[in-house]
Amino acid sequence: MGEAADDSTGHITWADFLATERQFAATGLCTHPIRLTGRIDAVDLATGELAPVYDTGTEPGGVLLTACGNRRATVCPACSAVYKRDARQLVRAGLSGGKGVPATITEHPCAFATLTAPSFGPVHARRERNGRVLPCRPRRDQKERRCPHGRDISCPHRHVPDDPRIGRPMCPDCYDYTAAVLFNAHAAELWRRFTIYLPRCFARLAGMTPTQLRDTLAIRYVKVAEYQARGVVHFHAIIRLDSPGDDWLPPGPRFTADMLCDAIGQAVTAATITTDPGPARPAMTLRFGTQADTRPIRHGPDLPGTEQALSVHAVANYIAKYATKALDAPGIPDQPIRSAWDIQNLRCHQHYKQMISTAWKLGGVTTAAPTRYRKWAHMLGYGGHFLTKSRRYSVTFGQLRAARTEHRRQQRHPHGEHDPWGRPLDDAIVLILATWTYAGTGYTSTPDAELALASAARARARQREQCVS
Repeated sequence: MGEAADDSTGHITWADFLATERQFAATGLCTHPIRLTGRIDAVDLATGELAPVYDTGTEPGGVLLTACGNRRATVCPACSAVYKRDARQLVRAGLSGGKGVPATITEHPCAFATLTAPSFGPVHARRERNGRVLPCRPRRDQKERRCPHGRDISCPHRHVPDDPRIGRPMCPDCYDYTAAVLFNAHAAELWRRFTIYLPRCFARLAGMTPTQLRDTLAIRYVKVAEYQARGVVHFHAIIRLDSPGDDWLPPGPRFTADMLCDAIGQAVTAATITTDPGPARPAMTLRFGTQADTRPIRHGPDLPGTEQALSVHAVANYIAKYATKALDAPGIPDQPIRSAWDIQNLRCHQHYKQMISTAWKLGGVTTAAPTRYRKWAHMLGYGGHFLTKSRRYSVTFGQLRAARTEHRRQQRHPHGEHDPWGRPLDDAIVLILATWTYAGTGYTSTPDAELALASAARARARQREQCVS
Protein backbone atom coordinates (compact mmCIF):
# COMPACT_ATOMS: atom_id res chain seq x y z
CA MET A 1 0.00 0.00 0.00
CA GLY A 2 2.97 2.29 0.17
CA GLU A 3 2.98 2.84 -3.60
CA ALA A 4 0.71 5.09 -5.61
CA ALA A 5 -2.85 3.93 -6.02
CA ASP A 6 -4.27 2.64 -9.26
CA ASP A 7 -7.84 3.92 -9.49
CA SER A 8 -8.74 1.31 -12.13
CA THR A 9 -8.09 -1.54 -9.69
CA GLY A 10 -9.84 0.20 -6.78
CA HIS A 11 -6.71 0.25 -4.60
CA ILE A 12 -5.79 3.06 -2.21
CA THR A 13 -2.60 3.97 -0.44
CA TRP A 14 -2.14 3.42 3.26
CA ALA A 15 -1.76 7.18 3.71
CA ASP A 16 -5.12 7.75 2.00
CA PHE A 17 -6.76 5.17 4.21
CA LEU A 18 -5.37 6.79 7.37
CA ALA A 19 -6.53 10.20 6.14
CA THR A 20 -10.02 8.82 5.47
CA GLU A 21 -10.13 7.17 8.88
CA ARG A 22 -9.05 10.39 10.60
CA GLN A 23 -11.71 12.33 8.73
CA PHE A 24 -14.32 9.77 9.67
CA ALA A 25 -13.31 9.94 13.34
CA ALA A 26 -13.62 13.74 13.18
CA THR A 27 -17.32 13.33 12.38
CA GLY A 28 -17.82 11.38 15.61
CA LEU A 29 -18.47 8.12 13.71
CA CYS A 30 -21.48 9.66 11.97
CA THR A 31 -23.44 7.17 9.86
CA HIS A 32 -24.69 9.67 7.25
CA PRO A 33 -22.19 12.57 7.16
CA ILE A 34 -22.73 15.65 5.03
CA ARG A 35 -20.19 16.13 2.24
CA LEU A 36 -18.93 19.68 1.64
CA THR A 37 -16.56 21.16 -0.88
CA GLY A 38 -14.87 24.52 -0.52
CA ARG A 39 -11.91 26.38 0.86
CA ILE A 40 -10.81 28.84 3.55
CA ASP A 41 -8.58 31.83 2.76
CA ALA A 42 -7.05 34.55 4.89
CA VAL A 43 -6.68 38.19 3.86
CA ASP A 44 -4.16 40.50 5.52
CA LEU A 45 -6.16 43.67 6.13
CA ALA A 46 -3.03 45.80 6.12
CA THR A 47 -1.52 44.64 2.82
CA GLY A 48 -4.43 42.93 1.08
CA GLU A 49 -2.37 39.77 0.63
CA LEU A 50 -4.40 36.58 0.15
CA ALA A 51 -3.13 33.29 1.60
CA PRO A 52 -4.80 29.86 1.53
CA VAL A 53 -5.67 28.21 4.83
CA TYR A 54 -7.57 25.07 3.86
CA ASP A 55 -8.89 23.38 0.72
CA THR A 56 -11.08 20.29 0.54
CA GLY A 57 -9.05 19.22 -2.48
CA THR A 58 -6.49 17.86 -0.03
CA GLU A 59 -9.06 15.58 1.60
CA PRO A 60 -9.84 12.00 0.51
CA GLY A 61 -12.44 12.17 -2.24
CA GLY A 62 -12.04 15.95 -2.40
CA VAL A 63 -14.77 16.55 0.23
CA LEU A 64 -14.99 17.47 3.89
CA LEU A 65 -17.20 15.25 6.01
CA THR A 66 -19.23 16.82 8.79
CA ALA A 67 -21.65 15.12 11.19
CA CYS A 68 -25.32 15.07 10.22
CA GLY A 69 -26.41 15.99 13.76
CA ASN A 70 -29.59 13.88 13.64
CA ARG A 71 -31.03 13.29 17.09
CA ARG A 72 -32.83 10.03 16.26
CA ALA A 73 -31.03 6.85 17.27
CA THR A 74 -32.65 4.91 14.42
CA VAL A 75 -31.14 7.29 11.85
CA CYS A 76 -27.64 7.96 13.24
CA PRO A 77 -26.58 6.28 16.50
CA ALA A 78 -23.40 8.36 16.79
CA CYS A 79 -25.01 11.80 16.45
CA SER A 80 -27.92 10.64 18.59
CA ALA A 81 -25.50 9.71 21.37
CA VAL A 82 -23.99 13.21 21.28
CA TYR A 83 -27.46 14.77 21.44
CA LYS A 84 -28.40 12.50 24.32
CA ARG A 85 -25.31 13.48 26.31
CA ASP A 86 -26.06 17.16 25.73
CA ALA A 87 -29.68 16.65 26.82
CA ARG A 88 -28.50 14.85 29.95
CA GLN A 89 -26.20 17.73 30.87
CA LEU A 90 -28.94 20.26 30.15
CA VAL A 91 -31.41 18.52 32.46
CA ARG A 92 -28.87 17.79 35.23
CA ALA A 93 -27.72 21.40 35.31
CA GLY A 94 -31.27 22.53 36.06
CA LEU A 95 -31.59 19.98 38.88
CA SER A 96 -28.22 19.98 40.62
CA GLY A 97 -26.26 22.87 39.10
CA GLY A 98 -23.21 23.00 36.87
CA LYS A 99 -22.51 24.39 33.40
CA GLY A 100 -22.89 27.91 34.79
CA VAL A 101 -25.90 27.12 36.99
CA PRO A 102 -25.19 27.50 40.75
CA ALA A 103 -25.42 24.45 43.03
CA THR A 104 -28.03 26.32 45.13
CA ILE A 105 -30.55 25.32 42.46
CA THR A 106 -31.13 22.17 44.53
CA GLU A 107 -32.97 24.32 47.11
CA HIS A 108 -35.68 25.34 44.64
CA PRO A 109 -39.12 23.68 44.69
CA CYS A 110 -39.33 21.29 41.77
CA ALA A 111 -41.81 18.74 40.42
CA PHE A 112 -41.77 15.87 37.93
CA ALA A 113 -44.96 15.75 35.86
CA THR A 114 -46.26 13.26 33.31
CA LEU A 115 -49.07 14.54 31.07
CA THR A 116 -50.79 11.74 29.18
CA ALA A 117 -53.35 11.62 26.40
CA PRO A 118 -56.97 10.59 27.03
CA SER A 119 -58.38 7.23 26.01
CA PHE A 120 -59.39 6.77 22.39
CA GLY A 121 -60.59 3.21 22.83
CA PRO A 122 -59.71 0.05 24.80
CA VAL A 123 -56.15 -1.18 24.17
CA HIS A 124 -53.91 -3.86 25.64
CA ALA A 125 -51.76 -2.47 28.45
CA ARG A 126 -49.29 -3.62 31.08
CA ARG A 127 -50.50 -2.51 34.50
CA GLU A 128 -48.56 -2.74 37.73
CA ARG A 129 -49.36 -2.03 41.37
CA ASN A 130 -46.75 -2.16 44.10
CA GLY A 131 -44.41 -4.07 41.80
CA ARG A 132 -47.05 -6.69 40.96
CA VAL A 133 -48.26 -7.11 37.36
CA LEU A 134 -52.05 -6.99 37.10
CA PRO A 135 -54.34 -8.51 34.47
CA CYS A 136 -54.72 -6.32 31.39
CA ARG A 137 -58.50 -5.77 31.23
CA PRO A 138 -60.37 -8.31 33.38
CA ARG A 139 -64.16 -8.35 32.91
CA ARG A 140 -66.44 -10.62 34.93
CA ASP A 141 -69.72 -9.28 33.60
CA GLN A 142 -70.55 -10.90 30.26
CA LYS A 143 -72.32 -7.72 29.09
CA GLU A 144 -69.16 -5.61 29.57
CA ARG A 145 -66.98 -8.04 27.67
CA ARG A 146 -68.47 -7.26 24.28
CA CYS A 147 -68.20 -3.99 22.39
CA PRO A 148 -70.99 -2.71 20.09
CA HIS A 149 -69.26 -4.53 17.23
CA GLY A 150 -69.46 -7.86 19.05
CA ARG A 151 -65.75 -8.18 19.85
CA ASP A 152 -64.49 -9.38 23.22
CA ILE A 153 -62.69 -6.41 24.84
CA SER A 154 -61.61 -8.25 27.98
CA CYS A 155 -58.05 -9.52 28.50
CA PRO A 156 -57.06 -11.57 31.57
CA HIS A 157 -53.38 -11.81 30.56
CA ARG A 158 -50.50 -10.27 32.50
CA HIS A 159 -48.44 -8.83 29.67
CA VAL A 160 -44.66 -8.95 29.71
CA PRO A 161 -42.88 -5.65 28.88
CA ASP A 162 -42.07 -6.66 25.29
CA ASP A 163 -45.46 -8.17 24.47
CA PRO A 164 -46.30 -6.98 20.91
CA ARG A 165 -49.99 -6.73 21.83
CA ILE A 166 -49.36 -3.80 24.20
CA GLY A 167 -50.91 -0.65 22.76
CA ARG A 168 -52.98 -2.47 20.16
CA PRO A 169 -56.73 -1.74 20.08
CA MET A 170 -59.00 -4.55 21.18
CA CYS A 171 -61.51 -3.40 18.62
CA PRO A 172 -60.17 -1.31 15.71
CA ASP A 173 -63.71 -0.19 14.86
CA CYS A 174 -64.20 1.23 18.37
CA TYR A 175 -60.84 3.01 18.41
CA ASP A 176 -61.13 6.71 17.50
CA TYR A 177 -58.20 7.10 15.10
CA THR A 178 -59.24 10.60 14.07
CA ALA A 179 -59.15 11.87 17.67
CA ALA A 180 -55.79 10.15 18.29
CA VAL A 181 -54.18 11.78 15.25
CA LEU A 182 -55.70 15.16 16.09
CA PHE A 183 -54.33 14.92 19.61
CA ASN A 184 -50.85 14.22 18.25
CA ALA A 185 -51.14 17.08 15.79
CA HIS A 186 -52.20 19.56 18.49
CA ALA A 187 -50.17 18.19 21.41
CA ALA A 188 -47.54 20.94 21.15
CA GLU A 189 -50.23 23.63 21.20
CA LEU A 190 -51.94 21.90 24.10
CA TRP A 191 -48.65 22.02 26.04
CA ARG A 192 -48.31 25.74 25.21
CA ARG A 193 -51.75 26.40 26.64
CA PHE A 194 -50.80 24.41 29.72
CA THR A 195 -47.83 26.72 30.27
CA ILE A 196 -50.21 29.69 29.99
CA TYR A 197 -52.66 28.32 32.55
CA LEU A 198 -50.01 27.14 35.00
CA PRO A 199 -49.00 30.62 36.30
CA ARG A 200 -52.67 31.61 36.52
CA CYS A 201 -53.54 28.55 38.59
CA PHE A 202 -50.50 29.05 40.80
CA ALA A 203 -51.42 32.69 41.35
CA ARG A 204 -54.92 31.65 42.38
CA LEU A 205 -53.54 29.18 44.93
CA ALA A 206 -51.15 31.82 46.27
CA GLY A 207 -53.91 34.42 46.59
CA MET A 208 -52.26 36.75 44.11
CA THR A 209 -53.00 38.21 40.70
CA PRO A 210 -51.00 36.90 37.71
CA THR A 211 -49.20 40.24 37.52
CA GLN A 212 -48.19 40.10 41.19
CA LEU A 213 -47.02 36.53 40.76
CA ARG A 214 -44.94 37.43 37.72
CA ASP A 215 -43.13 40.08 39.80
CA THR A 216 -42.26 37.60 42.57
CA LEU A 217 -41.94 34.19 40.89
CA ALA A 218 -40.73 32.56 37.67
CA ILE A 219 -41.72 29.07 36.52
CA ARG A 220 -39.05 27.23 34.51
CA TYR A 221 -39.36 23.84 32.84
CA VAL A 222 -37.82 21.26 30.55
CA LYS A 223 -40.16 18.94 28.67
CA VAL A 224 -39.68 15.84 26.52
CA ALA A 225 -42.23 14.06 24.33
CA GLU A 226 -42.55 10.27 24.31
CA TYR A 227 -44.58 7.95 22.12
CA GLN A 228 -46.71 5.47 24.00
CA ALA A 229 -47.11 1.98 22.58
CA ARG A 230 -50.51 2.97 21.16
CA GLY A 231 -48.77 5.62 19.02
CA VAL A 232 -49.95 8.69 20.98
CA VAL A 233 -47.49 11.14 22.53
CA HIS A 234 -47.36 12.18 26.15
CA PHE A 235 -45.04 14.57 27.96
CA HIS A 236 -42.57 14.22 30.83
CA ALA A 237 -41.60 17.54 32.38
CA ILE A 238 -39.42 18.89 35.16
CA ILE A 239 -40.97 22.13 36.43
CA ARG A 240 -39.05 24.38 38.84
CA LEU A 241 -39.80 27.58 40.76
CA ASP A 242 -37.28 30.46 40.70
CA SER A 243 -37.21 34.11 41.60
CA PRO A 244 -37.60 36.47 38.63
CA GLY A 245 -34.40 37.41 36.84
CA ASP A 246 -31.41 35.64 35.40
CA ASP A 247 -29.54 34.81 38.62
CA TRP A 248 -31.24 31.49 39.48
CA LEU A 249 -32.21 32.73 42.94
CA PRO A 250 -34.65 30.63 45.04
CA PRO A 251 -38.25 31.82 45.42
CA GLY A 252 -39.83 32.92 48.66
CA PRO A 253 -40.52 30.29 51.36
CA ARG A 254 -44.28 30.50 50.85
CA PHE A 255 -43.96 28.89 47.40
CA THR A 256 -43.64 25.13 47.89
CA ALA A 257 -43.37 22.05 45.69
CA ASP A 258 -46.75 20.80 46.94
CA MET A 259 -48.36 24.06 45.83
CA LEU A 260 -46.68 23.63 42.46
CA CYS A 261 -48.11 20.11 42.12
CA ASP A 262 -51.62 21.39 42.87
CA ALA A 263 -51.24 24.15 40.26
CA ILE A 264 -50.03 21.64 37.67
CA GLY A 265 -53.09 19.46 38.26
CA GLN A 266 -55.42 22.42 37.79
CA ALA A 267 -53.60 23.63 34.66
CA VAL A 268 -53.79 20.15 33.11
CA THR A 269 -57.56 20.19 33.53
CA ALA A 270 -57.94 23.75 32.22
CA ALA A 271 -55.86 23.35 29.04
CA THR A 272 -58.15 22.52 26.10
CA ILE A 273 -58.23 22.98 22.33
CA THR A 274 -61.27 22.93 20.05
CA THR A 275 -60.45 21.75 16.54
CA ASP A 276 -62.37 21.00 13.37
CA PRO A 277 -61.61 17.50 12.01
CA GLY A 278 -63.45 18.13 8.77
CA PRO A 279 -66.94 18.37 7.29
CA ALA A 280 -67.82 14.77 8.16
CA ARG A 281 -67.41 15.26 11.92
CA PRO A 282 -68.37 17.97 14.42
CA ALA A 283 -65.85 20.13 16.24
CA MET A 284 -63.78 18.23 18.78
CA THR A 285 -62.37 19.37 22.13
CA LEU A 286 -58.94 17.99 22.95
CA ARG A 287 -57.43 17.83 26.43
CA PHE A 288 -54.93 15.85 28.45
CA GLY A 289 -55.96 12.59 30.08
CA THR A 290 -57.02 12.15 33.68
CA GLN A 291 -53.98 10.00 34.52
CA ALA A 292 -51.58 12.95 34.82
CA ASP A 293 -48.95 12.14 37.46
CA THR A 294 -47.27 14.97 39.37
CA ARG A 295 -44.86 14.51 42.25
CA PRO A 296 -42.47 16.87 44.05
CA ILE A 297 -38.77 16.31 43.52
CA ARG A 298 -36.68 16.25 46.65
CA HIS A 299 -32.93 15.93 46.45
CA GLY A 300 -32.52 12.64 48.22
CA PRO A 301 -33.33 8.96 47.72
CA ASP A 302 -37.05 9.62 47.23
CA LEU A 303 -37.03 11.39 43.87
CA PRO A 304 -40.15 10.57 41.83
CA GLY A 305 -40.68 9.52 38.27
CA THR A 306 -41.71 5.93 38.91
CA GLU A 307 -42.71 4.14 42.09
CA GLN A 308 -39.08 3.47 42.97
CA ALA A 309 -36.22 5.55 44.30
CA LEU A 310 -34.49 7.71 41.69
CA SER A 311 -31.50 10.02 41.71
CA VAL A 312 -30.94 13.28 39.87
CA HIS A 313 -28.82 11.35 37.38
CA ALA A 314 -31.65 8.88 36.79
CA VAL A 315 -34.16 11.68 36.12
CA ALA A 316 -31.74 13.33 33.68
CA ASN A 317 -31.07 10.01 31.94
CA TYR A 318 -34.82 9.35 31.71
CA ILE A 319 -35.47 12.69 30.02
CA ALA A 320 -32.44 12.38 27.71
CA LYS A 321 -33.40 8.87 26.63
CA TYR A 322 -36.74 9.97 25.21
CA ALA A 323 -35.24 13.09 23.62
CA THR A 324 -33.49 10.84 21.06
CA LYS A 325 -36.23 8.27 20.48
CA ALA A 326 -39.03 8.09 18.01
CA LEU A 327 -41.68 5.36 18.02
CA ASP A 328 -40.07 1.98 18.72
CA ALA A 329 -42.03 -0.06 16.21
CA PRO A 330 -40.74 -1.91 13.14
CA GLY A 331 -41.75 -0.57 9.78
CA ILE A 332 -42.48 3.03 10.86
CA PRO A 333 -40.95 5.28 8.16
CA ASP A 334 -38.23 7.80 9.01
CA GLN A 335 -39.06 10.06 6.05
CA PRO A 336 -42.27 11.95 5.17
CA ILE A 337 -44.96 10.13 3.21
CA ARG A 338 -45.12 11.33 -0.40
CA SER A 339 -48.32 9.66 -1.60
CA ALA A 340 -51.13 7.35 -0.55
CA TRP A 341 -49.34 4.59 -2.47
CA ASP A 342 -46.44 4.80 0.02
CA ILE A 343 -48.85 4.01 2.86
CA GLN A 344 -50.02 0.82 1.15
CA ASN A 345 -46.42 -0.39 0.91
CA LEU A 346 -45.60 0.13 4.59
CA ARG A 347 -44.60 -2.96 6.55
CA CYS A 348 -45.59 -1.68 9.99
CA HIS A 349 -48.47 -2.97 12.14
CA GLN A 350 -51.97 -2.28 10.88
CA HIS A 351 -52.66 -0.03 13.89
CA TYR A 352 -49.86 2.38 12.98
CA LYS A 353 -50.68 2.15 9.29
CA GLN A 354 -54.23 3.19 10.13
CA MET A 355 -52.97 6.22 12.08
CA ILE A 356 -50.73 7.24 9.17
CA SER A 357 -53.60 6.78 6.74
CA THR A 358 -55.91 8.83 8.99
CA ALA A 359 -53.39 11.68 9.13
CA TRP A 360 -53.07 11.58 5.35
CA LYS A 361 -56.84 11.71 4.89
CA LEU A 362 -57.17 14.58 7.37
CA GLY A 363 -54.69 16.53 5.28
CA GLY A 364 -57.05 16.23 2.34
CA VAL A 365 -60.33 17.24 4.02
CA THR A 366 -59.49 19.78 6.74
CA THR A 367 -59.43 23.45 5.89
CA ALA A 368 -56.99 24.50 8.62
CA ALA A 369 -53.35 23.89 7.59
CA PRO A 370 -54.16 20.79 5.49
CA THR A 371 -50.56 20.12 4.50
CA ARG A 372 -49.42 19.87 8.12
CA TYR A 373 -51.20 16.55 8.65
CA ARG A 374 -49.65 15.02 5.56
CA LYS A 375 -46.22 16.45 6.32
CA TRP A 376 -46.16 14.67 9.69
CA ALA A 377 -48.18 11.59 8.75
CA HIS A 378 -45.07 9.40 9.17
CA MET A 379 -44.88 10.70 12.77
CA LEU A 380 -48.53 9.71 13.35
CA GLY A 381 -49.50 13.37 13.22
CA TYR A 382 -47.04 14.75 15.79
CA GLY A 383 -44.83 17.50 14.39
CA GLY A 384 -43.58 19.20 17.55
CA HIS A 385 -40.11 19.23 19.08
CA PHE A 386 -39.19 16.28 21.26
CA LEU A 387 -37.31 18.40 23.82
CA THR A 388 -38.15 21.97 24.74
CA LYS A 389 -37.27 24.16 27.71
CA SER A 390 -37.84 27.61 29.07
CA ARG A 391 -34.93 29.90 28.31
CA ARG A 392 -33.61 30.19 31.86
CA TYR A 393 -34.12 26.61 33.01
CA SER A 394 -30.42 25.85 32.53
CA VAL A 395 -27.71 25.91 29.89
CA THR A 396 -28.71 25.79 26.21
CA PHE A 397 -27.76 23.32 23.47
CA GLY A 398 -25.97 26.16 21.68
CA GLN A 399 -23.76 26.85 24.68
CA LEU A 400 -22.88 23.18 25.06
CA ARG A 401 -21.98 22.88 21.38
CA ALA A 402 -19.94 26.08 21.47
CA ALA A 403 -18.01 24.78 24.48
CA ARG A 404 -17.33 21.49 22.68
CA THR A 405 -16.13 23.35 19.58
CA GLU A 406 -13.80 25.50 21.67
CA HIS A 407 -12.44 22.42 23.43
CA ARG A 408 -11.64 20.75 20.11
CA ARG A 409 -10.01 23.94 18.84
CA GLN A 410 -7.75 24.02 21.89
CA GLN A 411 -6.86 20.37 21.31
CA ARG A 412 -5.85 21.09 17.71
CA HIS A 413 -4.02 24.30 18.61
CA PRO A 414 -2.64 23.94 22.17
CA HIS A 415 -0.47 27.04 21.70
CA GLY A 416 -3.21 29.11 20.09
CA GLU A 417 -4.28 29.56 16.48
CA HIS A 418 -1.93 31.34 14.07
CA ASP A 419 -2.59 32.91 10.69
CA PRO A 420 -0.71 31.86 7.52
CA TRP A 421 1.97 34.46 8.30
CA GLY A 422 2.76 32.89 11.69
CA ARG A 423 1.11 35.55 13.81
CA PRO A 424 -1.50 34.86 16.53
CA LEU A 425 -4.89 34.88 14.85
CA ASP A 426 -6.57 38.26 15.30
CA ASP A 427 -9.81 39.25 13.56
CA ALA A 428 -8.69 42.89 13.58
CA ILE A 429 -5.62 42.03 11.48
CA VAL A 430 -6.73 39.11 9.31
CA LEU A 431 -10.05 38.50 7.56
CA ILE A 432 -11.07 34.84 7.21
CA LEU A 433 -13.09 33.98 4.09
CA ALA A 434 -14.84 30.58 3.94
CA THR A 435 -16.74 29.23 0.95
CA TRP A 436 -18.66 25.96 1.22
CA THR A 437 -20.85 24.04 -1.23
CA TYR A 438 -23.13 21.12 -0.41
CA ALA A 439 -21.92 18.00 -2.25
CA GLY A 440 -24.31 15.37 -0.90
CA THR A 441 -25.04 13.18 2.09
CA GLY A 442 -23.52 9.84 3.05
CA TYR A 443 -20.44 8.02 1.88
CA THR A 444 -19.55 7.38 -1.71
CA SER A 445 -19.02 3.81 -2.88
CA THR A 446 -15.22 3.92 -2.90
CA PRO A 447 -12.77 1.45 -1.36
CA ASP A 448 -11.55 3.98 1.19
CA ALA A 449 -15.12 4.67 2.30
CA GLU A 450 -15.77 0.95 2.77
CA LEU A 451 -12.63 0.61 4.87
CA ALA A 452 -13.60 3.67 6.91
CA LEU A 453 -17.06 2.21 7.54
CA ALA A 454 -15.45 -1.02 8.73
CA SER A 455 -13.24 1.02 11.04
CA ALA A 456 -16.30 2.85 12.35
CA ALA A 457 -18.02 -0.41 13.12
CA ARG A 458 -15.00 -1.50 15.16
CA ALA A 459 -14.95 1.86 16.97
CA ARG A 460 -18.64 1.63 17.85
CA ALA A 461 -18.12 -1.93 19.10
CA ARG A 462 -15.30 -0.72 21.35
CA GLN A 463 -17.53 2.05 22.70
CA ARG A 464 -20.27 -0.44 23.53
CA GLU A 465 -17.77 -2.70 25.30
CA GLN A 466 -16.53 0.23 27.37
CA CYS A 467 -20.09 1.17 28.33
CA VAL A 468 -20.86 -2.42 29.41
CA SER A 469 -17.64 -2.74 31.42
